[in-house]
Amino acid sequence: MTLLPPRLLRALDRFHAARPWDHNAHFHPWVLRQLPPRVGSVLDVGCGSGDLARLLAARAGRVDAVDADPAITARARELTPPAAPVTYLVAEAPTGLPERSYDAITCVAVLHHLPFTEALVAFRDRLAPRGTLVVVGVSRDGTPVDRLLGIASIPLNVVMALLKNRGRRASRPASMTARTRQPDMTFPEIVREARTVLPGARLRRRLFWRYTLVWRNG
Repeated sequence: MTLLPPRLLRALDRFHAARPWDHNAHFHPWVLRQLPPRVGSVLDVGCGSGDLARLLAARAGRVDAVDADPAITARARELTPPAAPVTYLVAEAPTGLPERSYDAITCVAVLHHLPFTEALVAFRDRLAPRGTLVVVGVSRDGTPVDRLLGIASIPLNVVMALLKNRGRRASRPASMTARTRQPDMTFPEIVREARTVLPGARLRRRLFWRYTLVWRNG
């Protein structure tokens, strides 16, 4: 988006501030499609307000949802029905993750907040045999392909904002109140490092300034 004139960038910022929509939640259905219809245990790293954890709870026997922010974790607990099989933990990843194995691990728009290689190693070591790791990540623009996808995402971003909010102004959802951080790794760098730790991992650039990673443990 840095290729756009500053005046247009400011106009887009005002438009999206008035009509916010959660880019990460947009990928939640895709995350679910990577997992079996029923799964025993799931670790959701960087759970935020718990939107994905609650979706995972509909098909999992147990969900451990971890976030470093006590305030957003408290909000996640408030939004989650008491009967849902979700346990929220306030902890720093990757060092504070539970020491147990999981049938699936999910991580949406959080990996760029963490030490990349150390986090992937921690995920790998906690994944049960035949388990699945699903990541939706954010990378730094570093190639012409990245910039083309970014440009293509701009008009789609406006359309999605109008559709999600039915053309009206809206307040920011709880899921968008978590802290943010700019990524420092490009997609090619992410691919090289990820495949060193997770041989055979499938990575793909996506629209809306995201990439995805899927790895199955055996």
